[in-house]
Amino acid sequence: MCHGSVGLVAKALEAAGIPTVSVFIRAFRHTAVKLNVPRVLVTPHLMGRTIGPVGDRARQRHVVEAALQLLQQADAPGTIEDFEPGGLRLEADRREHRTGDS
Repeated sequence: MCHGSVGLVAKALEAAGIPTVSVFIRAFRHTAVKLNVPRVLVTPHLMGRTIGPVGDRARQRHVVEAALQLLQQADAPGTIEDFEPGGLRLEADRREHRTGDS
């Protein structure tokens, strides 16, 4: 599924009252912003390996845990957080406070 479709499905699920979190690669961060995707975890990985390198179960698990943490801790839709290999950057990047798309 393409990143745009993921964002649109997330918005539809949220409209039905089902909270979501989407995982995007950094190259498509602008798509998440443009589509106003409800909650997004942005990873530094390659396309096709959104949650991490093939066979790197520890990294993949860390990304999934970070996504679940974001779902649990984000107080409202419109949150973008960056996943860093050394740990999740904890400050939420709220769209209403954004100054750029980095």
